[in-house]
Amino acid sequence: MTPRPESSGPFPEQPADRRRTEPPAPARKKKQPAPASAEKPAARKTPAKKTASAAAKGATRQPTGTRAVGTARAGAGGTPRGASRTAPAAATPPVPDETPQLAPPEAEIAVSPAVDAGDRERLLHGTHHAPHSVLGAHPVPGGVAFRAFRPYARAVTVVSGGMTVDLHDDGDGFFSGLLPLREVPAYRLRVMYEGTELETEDAYRFLPTLGELDLHLIGEGRHEQLWTVLGAHPMTHQGVDGTRFSVWAPNAQGVRVAGSFNFWDGAGFPMRSLGSSGVWELFVPGIGEGELYKFEITRPDGSKTLRADPMARRTEVPPATSSIVTSSRYEWGDARWLERRAEVPAHRAPLSVYEVHLPSWRPGLTYRQLAEQLPAYVKDLGFTHVELMPVAEHPFGGSWGYQVTGFYAPTARLGTPDDFKYLVDALHRAGIGVIMDWVPAHFPRDEWALAEFDGRPLYEHSDPLRAAHPDWGTLEFDFGRREVRNFLVANALYWCEEFHIDGLRVDAVASMLYLDYSREPGEWTPNEHGGRENLDAVAFLQEMNATVYRRVPGVVTIAEESTAWDGVTRATHHRGPSGFGGLGFGLKWNMGWMHDSLEYMSHEPVHRKYHHGEMTFSMVYAYSENYVLPISHDEVVHGKRSLVSKMPGDWWRQRADLRAYLGFMWAHPGKQLLFMGQEFAQGAEWSEAHGPDWWLLDPHYGAEADHRGVRDLVRDLNTVYRATPALWQYDTEPAGFRWVTGDAADDNVLAFLRYDADGSPLLAVSHFAPVVRHDYRIGVPDDVPAWHEALNTDVARYGGSDVTNPDPVKPEPQGWHGLPASIRLTLPPLATVWLRPA
Repeated sequence: MTPRPESSGPFPEQPADRRRTEPPAPARKKKQPAPASAEKPAARKTPAKKTASAAAKGATRQPTGTRAVGTARAGAGGTPRGASRTAPAAATPPVPDETPQLAPPEAEIAVSPAVDAGDRERLLHGTHHAPHSVLGAHPVPGGVAFRAFRPYARAVTVVSGGMTVDLHDDGDGFFSGLLPLREVPAYRLRVMYEGTELETEDAYRFLPTLGELDLHLIGEGRHEQLWTVLGAHPMTHQGVDGTRFSVWAPNAQGVRVAGSFNFWDGAGFPMRSLGSSGVWELFVPGIGEGELYKFEITRPDGSKTLRADPMARRTEVPPATSSIVTSSRYEWGDARWLERRAEVPAHRAPLSVYEVHLPSWRPGLTYRQLAEQLPAYVKDLGFTHVELMPVAEHPFGGSWGYQVTGFYAPTARLGTPDDFKYLVDALHRAGIGVIMDWVPAHFPRDEWALAEFDGRPLYEHSDPLRAAHPDWGTLEFDFGRREVRNFLVANALYWCEEFHIDGLRVDAVASMLYLDYSREPGEWTPNEHGGRENLDAVAFLQEMNATVYRRVPGVVTIAEESTAWDGVTRATHHRGPSGFGGLGFGLKWNMGWMHDSLEYMSHEPVHRKYHHGEMTFSMVYAYSENYVLPISHDEVVHGKRSLVSKMPGDWWRQRADLRAYLGFMWAHPGKQLLFMGQEFAQGAEWSEAHGPDWWLLDPHYGAEADHRGVRDLVRDLNTVYRATPALWQYDTEPAGFRWVTGDAADDNVLAFLRYDADGSPLLAVSHFAPVVRHDYRIGVPDDVPAWHEALNTDVARYGGSDVTNPDPVKPEPQGWHGLPASIRLTLPPLATVWLRPA
């Protein structure tokens, strides 16, 4: 399709070029009430029979008296509303040449075919639940009644085989006629507007496109591929090409489709309600990819609202807000990656993550342009995964993607959904996994999105105290409503199955779990047991995790959970001391380690001995969950300073502290996550407006070597880490760790051993004082004949003072630190040293 122009102005759902050319709606003439319903006998013969008889003799559009052909109501000048973008006749199968078989005129008493007054009013006001029962072609006494609702049309003609019959203009866009036929024929509509005539399929002759099983699963909240049935889907239905539109809006009085194909006037496109499911559906023939659309919803109070599709898989580029009809043609090339990713569970595999905000990593690059640069950069640095800050569509860029309006659409700022697939595929082909931030906790209040979607609280909780998020001005999902849980569980599966995402980092889990989160007494209501736990959110997270792990092997879910909730990474069927089953996540961010360790590093070295426990306390609870150690975007914005700028002292000491800290972090039990820009010691806070300060790595910049040295260290940390199973294989088991010294506070020294499944050790020694310590004795096992440095953060090429232990170090039989042997090391200032068996 030709790309649609971006909308602008106060009505973003109407593209600017459409608003200029759209004719004003003509005033509707006051007419006498329509004849009674089709079930009542007409007061006179129906002249449409004459038309059909004439047609049977080969006549085309013959005059048929005063009933079947009336004076067409004139439309406004220019192209009429509703006439745009209807597919040409060749786009659908031609109507059969056979003229429909006529019924004997005396067979039945004819009835009036016109839409009765009640249906007419409901269609005009957008409150009809079953437009297909009125519009289209229907057998009635005396033949087949044809009814069309085409606002602004001058005339409507039924075309069937060799027969063409003009319908009577009943006013207000309604047209009808009664043909003496035995059965409903294959037919099309020829619609005449001022200056335009088009021939099209009748949208109201098609059966529903959703089956009973789909509706049953939706009603139960168990449709695990919800995106395949709701939203806009180009398809071939009953042999005709078009698009199926479907939306869940159980409180609506009526729903209509408005879009670029009908000049944003949905009057002629009412949808039908599919019973108690709350789903509305309409198949629109001749509509395909690239069309813009929204749903015009009549609220319970009779007012109307124009809403973007909650299930839209593609959107306009913000600030425009329309949904776009789309389908994917992408052919994946990552089959080998998908086959191998489930071989080892994430908590027993190497996992070091580079966190990226795609719009600002290299500002101005599209998904496909990023695919040419990001995989190569991440692979060179040795990270196993990238974590993408939320890519789901969001209206405000300053939210960094954490206030989502399009949960099923990658942001259009960087390209199409297939372009995003191309980026994921490129990362997989480079051997890099993709974790995506996922935001199921809340959504913004934009009036064109999810808030009070059909006129009443729907996706949000009906209790305003439960619905309003106290921190972010957003609305919290109603996790107790099965359709809402279905919307979110299916969304998690959607990203994993359709976009081959390898992991979901679930944002703001703590705000979901507690009813009193950021609320004062009196601002929340206890659960049924009198507690503060949100039982609905617990059930949702358990269902989401269990479903994702069942359907998509190899995927990992990661909780950003900042409290001591018991069992975040425990299996859902295993109950803990609190009485709850586990939440079922694969990993959890260790927010406690992050806060404590950064607090320690912020102190001057002379004061660090008084805060030594901040570096050791994490080992008290290290195996209570499966942890990720996160240095994320949240720690380098809003006045918190960048990672290197948190360190005290001059520039040399700041960099030395940063290198020592990274060495300690990579050796500590748990997986690693580092935000972009911190890998080369960016001094400024991150800003989504311009991204990392890449100019620091320009060879012409005087301090370039300082920043390049830190980046070289990160590369080497990842290289040694991935090649050393002791650093990741037993991350979640106490057998993989042993303190050597955790109480050398006066020396600012921490030393510990890590072990792999075969018992092979790695010794990590961190020294957070700015002095050199010679012949510093460290206890070691007595079964290792010699140790050598595998990594030293103080070497010259990283920007350090180059104090090293260049030769293998042999143990002495003198026991130390509770171990049977010991070695004497030279400890560099503000540095971490890793040693492996020689």
